[in-house]
Formats: sequence, structure tokens, C-alpha cells
Amino acid sequence: MNMLQQLASQTPIWVWLLLAFLITRGIAAMKPGETSLQKLAIVPALFTVWGAWSISHRFGASVSAWGEWLAGIGAGAALGWLLLHRLKLTVDSSTGKLWRSADFSLLPLLLITFLVKYGFETAFAVSPALTAHAGFSAAYLLLSGGFTGIFVGKYCRYLASLRMIGAGKGLGAAG
Repeated sequence: MNMLQQLASQTPIWVWLLLAFLITRGIAAMKPGETSLQKLAIVPALFTVWGAWSISHRFGASVSAWGEWLAGIGAGAALGWLLLHRLKLTVDSSTGKLWRSADFSLLPLLLITFLVKYGFETAFAVSPALTAHAGFSAAYLLLSGGFTGIFVGKYCRYLASLRMIGAGKGLGAAG
């Protein structure tokens, strides 16, 4: 059995289901459409929970590990905010649904994020001693936090856009 077959067979089924879900979310985001804040919150919440679980599982209550992950989230959130600089939202006041423009950045970001997380998680599973390697751990924590932060930042941009609309500042570009 070659290495790729072994990796695929050792990967829990929930990981493949998660990948399929992320792909469908990314493809759906490529078309302008109606959505809700709850649907927009799924991806950032998913990566936040996955990241927090991974860190607590691998690093426990290590202040430096949590600090590196949170630093990554902060940097990623700024980038996520900037990615939606041309965001256009409208709100259907009768249904409360949002109409958002197409987001072509979501699918590639989801796939890259998944591959990076999968790669690091696989490396940790194969060699648990890597958690003690400062450089490897820092790369994992900063990248994991950074990608999570991108999705958090994009969600915050949606929230800010809705607040602008609610405050009567008009529809259209949020920024």
C-alpha cells in the first residue's frame, strides 16, 4: 500500500465529509445569492472549534501555544477583512435575508486551509514529538490561526456591512 493510500485509509470519515461540505460551501459562494448571518457564521465557527480542539488536544493550556494561535487569528482577520473590500450587501426587510455578491476567494481559501490543517494534523499523528519542536509548532499555530482568522475577518466584514445598512448609511460597498 503506498503512502497516499495509507493516509486516505487512516483518515476518519468525518474529515472527508468535512472536505465535501467545504467544497459545496465554496462553490455556492461563487454565485451571488441570498443567505443569512447564521450560514455565514458556519465556516468561521467550524475552523475556530477545530483549531481550539486541536490546540487543547496537542498543547493543553500552553499560554504560548494559545498566544501564537490568537496572533495568527488577528493577522488573518485583518486579511479577511481586506478580502471583502468590495463587498455589496442588501437586506430584504421582509425576510431578513442578505443578498451578497459572489465571493470567488472562498473556495480556494477553504481548500488551502483544509490541506494545510490536514498536512499538519497528519504530521502530528505520524510523529507526536513534533509538538515539542518549537519551529514546527509555531508554523502550525500561526498558519492555523491565520486561516481561521481570514474566515473570522470576512464574517466581521459582513457584520459591519449590515450595521452600516441598519444605521441608514445606505446600501452598497462596505468599507
